Amino acid sequence: MNGGEVALNLCINGESRHVTADVRSTLLDLLRERLHLTGTKKGCDHGLCGACTVSVDGERVVSCLTLAASIDGADVVTIEGIASDDDLHPLQETFVEFDGFQCGYCTPGQISSAHAMLAEHRRGDLSMVTFDGGRNDVTSGCVRLSNQEIRERMAGNICRCGAYANIVEAIAAAAEVATQNGSA
Repeated sequence: MNGGEVALNLCINGESRHVTADVRSTLLDLLRERLHLTGTKKGCDHGLCGACTVSVDGERVVSCLTLAASIDGADVVTIEGIASDDDLHPLQETFVEFDGFQCGYCTPGQISSAHAMLAEHRRGDLSMVTFDGGRNDVTSGCVRLSNQEIRERMAGNICRCGAYANIVEAIAAAAEVATQNGSA
């Protein structure tokens, strides 16, 4: 290993990975170029579009702005790690059911962001909508996710095709499924 590389131990989609990376390498480049996990997309490469969203230790991050060296020891979940074996995750199912995509380029980032956002919601993290009087519809201890709440929480993910209404419907349906299954 030369002076410009760092050894990393990561858990990616449940699998322990030991890799070396240039200290300047982003998580996005590590995932796509070194580990060949190409589901995570490079959109703007400036942290503005959300196409590269993944989860690091349960938090949403834009992987194009996250230095790989800064997350040594972390648990990373990409779009490839959301489903269980051959079964789609409920978010993936509802994105198909509600046509939550058009060209599909932003879809991995949308689903990864929604996956982490639903976990944030379950643990009670607040948003601007909940601070703005939206806390009156409570289900299972959590504020019920209104369309306005979903839109605010997903604001960092851009869809150039404009499939926002369908994306919101898909996320709302997945949240409802989670509530019915007791995982909300």
